[in-house]
Amino acid sequence: MTGTLYVVATPIGNLDDFSARARDTLARVAVIAAEDTRTSRKLLPARADAVQWIALHDHNESRTVERLLGLLREGRDIALVSDAGTPLISDPGYRLVRAVRAAGITVRPIPGACALIAALSVAGLATDRFWFEGFLPPRHAARRTRLTALADVDGTLGFYVPARDLPAVLGDAVASLGGEREAVVARELTKVFETVLDGTLDDLAARVSDDADQQRGEAVLLIAGRASEAASTRLDCALLARELAAELPPARAARVLTRVTGMARREAFAMVEQAR
Repeated sequence: MTGTLYVVATPIGNLDDFSARARDTLARVAVIAAEDTRTSRKLLPARADAVQWIALHDHNESRTVERLLGLLREGRDIALVSDAGTPLISDPGYRLVRAVRAAGITVRPIPGACALIAALSVAGLATDRFWFEGFLPPRHAARRTRLTALADVDGTLGFYVPARDLPAVLGDAVASLGGEREAVVARELTKVFETVLDGTLDDLAARVSDDADQQRGEAVLLIAGRASEAASTRLDCALLARELAAELPPARAARVLTRVTGMARREAFAMVEQAR
């Protein structure tokens, strides 16, 4: 019998967000693979037997995978944790999970906190479609190039940003995407000094630059995508549908709306019917 690899989410700040299932898992597995074993030891519940700790981070993941596979083949259960939040989300673990699945060994998620999802849930920006970019390049030129490449994404853009870098990152976002885009800076989520600021990129760049407290800790930066422009177009279509419905029979109004906007005939007819 082989062991099971458990991918265990840990709190991003508030320890009360650590689930009972996650605690139970860490209390019974034989091995814990952690990004920083010193950080993760603080979360370990009391247990009768000892646990084997193995460091797994960006610099050693490739050579550590085979060691962990060997332990799983011996029947030992392993918990994978990162410093905070859900493993693999801009954290190590992808190579391990891929190799374990390829070996036919069970991988089970133990869900919990994730800074990106927590930020999206309170931001007030569109959540039906979003693009998670993780960390941007550290240098201005490369960062602006990457932001420009994301300019046409039609969903909310999500980035992890060390708060000390927020003034530079927001400045580059203004230069690459335009200062009028809606955005949110969610900083120190679930912690004592949690703040969630919203406004345009221009507004947030000024507020963060003028407030040293907003440059401390960790942040999630969310930027509205091109979906907002699509929404404006959609409103124009609705207005056009109302005008056509007032002047033409429904079938003819739908045909005109289809030709002008390129939308499907059925969708155009439904919009005309709704406008009557």
